[in-house]
Amino acid sequence: MEKRIVHLLKHGNLRATSARRRVLEKFILAGSHALSSYELEQTFKDEVENNGLEKIDRITLYRTLKTFEESGIIHQAVDVSGKSKYALCSEDCSSHKHDDHHAHFFCKKCEKTVCLDDVKIPVVNLPKKYQLEDSQLVLSGVCDECQL
Repeated sequence: MEKRIVHLLKHGNLRATSARRRVLEKFILAGSHALSSYELEQTFKDEVENNGLEKIDRITLYRTLKTFEESGIIHQAVDVSGKSKYALCSEDCSSHKHDDHHAHFFCKKCEKTVCLDDVKIPVVNLPKKYQLEDSQLVLSGVCDECQL
């Protein structure tokens, strides 16, 4: 885990602060699940209360997420409710270019959002004079875990 954290921070040309390490740890543990800032905030609050770990306040968390997104470490995954969540980027992402053109799946039962890396967003031919800046594909239904 520590090697992956160090690698991601070096990839983003970022200093390895305690807060950044802890936030990255949560994303690595989440795997393909996207996390909201609220979920992260609650996790860190629980860690302070139960394990005596240092508090990560809301502003530090927000700045860390913004820095990670700008550095190509995480990308935004909007769910069907319009809530912003974040997930780890592919290795091809950088501060100059995000290469996460895949679908996200929102489970209506557990409300988790998952990156579907193998489901690519189709190319759309826009009318002349339209310039595409971003695209999101959010699918919704019931995930494999909730169907059991």
